[in-house]
Amino acid sequence: MPLLGGIRPPIALLCLLILALAGLTAKVLGPAGEPAVPKAVLRSQQHFAQDGAIALRASIDERVTDLNRMAAALNAGEPAEPERVLSDLSNTYQKWTGTTVLDLESGKVLAARGETIPLAWLDKDVLTGENALTPRMVRLKTGDVRLMTMALLDRKDRPQQLLIASNSLSVPAINLGPFRSMAVVARGGEVLATAGFERAEALNSDAERSELSFLQKQMTRLSERAAKETEADPVSAREPGSRGYPGVSGTLLGNSYNGRIATAGYASLASADPEQRKSVGAGLGLTVVAMLPVVQEQAVGQERELYGLVAAGVLVVFGLVAAALLWMAVQRPLLGLFLESRRLARGDLTRPVAVPRWGEAARIGAALERLRAQLSGGDAEPDPSGRQGRLGLRVPLALTAALLLLWCVPVGLLLNRTDASVSVPSTMVNDQRDRTDLVADRVRRALNEAQADLVSISRLIDADDPDATTGVLDDALRKHTRYGSLYVVDEGDVVARAGAEPDSAWSEEEDEEDEGDGDSLVRVSGEGGKKPVIQAGAAVPDHKGMTLVGEVRVEFLNSLLNRPGLGEVRVVDTKARTIAASDGFLAFEDLPRESLTDLVRAGSVQVGAGPVENGLLIREGRSVTVAAAAPFSGGGVAADIGWTVVSWQDAKHFEIAPYEREDRSVLAGMLGLALIVVCLGWIHLVVVRPLRALASSAEKLADGDLKTVLYPRYHDEVGAVVRSLELVRQQLQARRQNQSRRSAEPRLGAGER
Repeated sequence: MPLLGGIRPPIALLCLLILALAGLTAKVLGPAGEPAVPKAVLRSQQHFAQDGAIALRASIDERVTDLNRMAAALNAGEPAEPERVLSDLSNTYQKWTGTTVLDLESGKVLAARGETIPLAWLDKDVLTGENALTPRMVRLKTGDVRLMTMALLDRKDRPQQLLIASNSLSVPAINLGPFRSMAVVARGGEVLATAGFERAEALNSDAERSELSFLQKQMTRLSERAAKETEADPVSAREPGSRGYPGVSGTLLGNSYNGRIATAGYASLASADPEQRKSVGAGLGLTVVAMLPVVQEQAVGQERELYGLVAAGVLVVFGLVAAALLWMAVQRPLLGLFLESRRLARGDLTRPVAVPRWGEAARIGAALERLRAQLSGGDAEPDPSGRQGRLGLRVPLALTAALLLLWCVPVGLLLNRTDASVSVPSTMVNDQRDRTDLVADRVRRALNEAQADLVSISRLIDADDPDATTGVLDDALRKHTRYGSLYVVDEGDVVARAGAEPDSAWSEEEDEEDEGDGDSLVRVSGEGGKKPVIQAGAAVPDHKGMTLVGEVRVEFLNSLLNRPGLGEVRVVDTKARTIAASDGFLAFEDLPRESLTDLVRAGSVQVGAGPVENGLLIREGRSVTVAAAAPFSGGGVAADIGWTVVSWQDAKHFEIAPYEREDRSVLAGMLGLALIVVCLGWIHLVVVRPLRALASSAEKLADGDLKTVLYPRYHDEVGAVVRSLELVRQQLQARRQNQSRRSAEPRLGAGER
């Protein structure tokens, strides 16, 4: 008999899987080596470092792009003196620590503003070759590192000049919270800049100063480790345009001090846009490290470990009972039928067939007894007791499934269930608030950059030549994907346009119901339409009443909001109506919860110097939601438009102990269900169904159907019984033929006499 056929393998597999599931249950429903720091906190630091890296990379690229754009505008415009060049540059973009105009032929400094820029690093390799005018990192005498960005001023009838702008590789100007620190790290682990340690002078006790010194040392060590991890693990970086963070990122765990452990996340600078693979910021080899000391979690008590052991023990008991039930109700009767049928096929008819008590086995046993009687020369009547029944082997299978479900359902649906009383680490609320503030800063800066771009483009517009203006707009639209259309408005009339048809008019006087006032350079309109219309404007120099308007694509703002680990993010106006979202939305729709609307209104209240960001735990029913709102603040034309970035996510998405235990319980229950389906389904397909068909065939054979040939479908116990019945059928058929021949012989003899 084949070893892998029949009833034995599925029952053996059921026992093995139950033991494996019991071991897994004892491990995962107990402490399971829970870390001192929740995974959610570590993951949050990784997301924070990714946000910081994105902000730093975008800041560097924007500065390089702005300088090149300004140089192109100066080259196309009327010649200007070096002092005027630097003045226009500082008035348009306030982002450089120092600027210099250098005469390339003589090497003389023609004009300078801000901090002094050293020129010793300028050589032939910097100015010529494939890497000419590529931004370089230069160390000043003070030890600080600056990123030097260069652009060529090549104007007609003027000697070539080099425009140099320096800016620090500082930590992005984002809200780090009260305890978090951040560092910008170069290749090799050198820390170029830090933020979050500026409170040293405010410390009054030796203990506080000692803790600060410990954190500074931890930042140095973790930065070195992060730089090594970034260089050693480049294959984990995703291709630009793919899902997830495109650079190398991860988490680190430092030492502990006074019950708090230093946790850190790191992320290398990388571009998320396939068209920006040669991003300046992404090519500098920088890494952002975010560090936060968190309170060490208390170890889980012994009762939790016993909790898992009890659940595993109950499963083992249920499994043994289920296996015993299958053995008694299915395997033992089937093996008995196999032995009885083989005995009859060999011709051993001396003793009656041992008929099982019920089910298909009883039907087959009764048929075998009738066949034995027929082979013995007599006629056997059907069993009048009806003990074989019609319920069959489906009953023990159903009882086995119900027995195992008594374990799976409570474990999966009732064990370790959470409710609104779950304790969520305050770090998660703070990180949600700070990351939301970071996203708000990104959106505000993007709108400011959009308006600054328009100011730069407006210098190239020739109001007397509409065709040339259209060419300038077409070229600008190709370079700036953030705009859906660009057009020049002169006293309400569009005189030149590039891109899509304007969705909304730009008027000098807005209605009182519109956002902002009549002098706002960033506006939103389009209420009642399919999508909001976001406009930025810049006055055309020397042409009163003429304005260059750019309609910012809503999809561009949506892309700024899509950040992993932050949940759903929206930009809302002063009335808490949706303008942009990380997921699908309806234009100007309200927030889905009244509590979120209240949070937005609370964040817009003027406190001190202005509105502040807020984080909140919302407990409703059995769910816990972490939400945050960050109004626009800071500088630029977008700071005063009254918009707010609001984010929220279900706390169940956090990798914290209560939710992990609930997920493990659900997983254990689902694995139990899979075990039931696989093993009992196997038994039903290869044993029960063939056995029911065999019972019908055996009864027909016992009733006298000797013409139907019995073919075994499987090489197992059922197949062996079928083969034996086929031999019995052949014996009965041969016996009937012999009887027919004997009864015909006397009649033939009488005819001859």
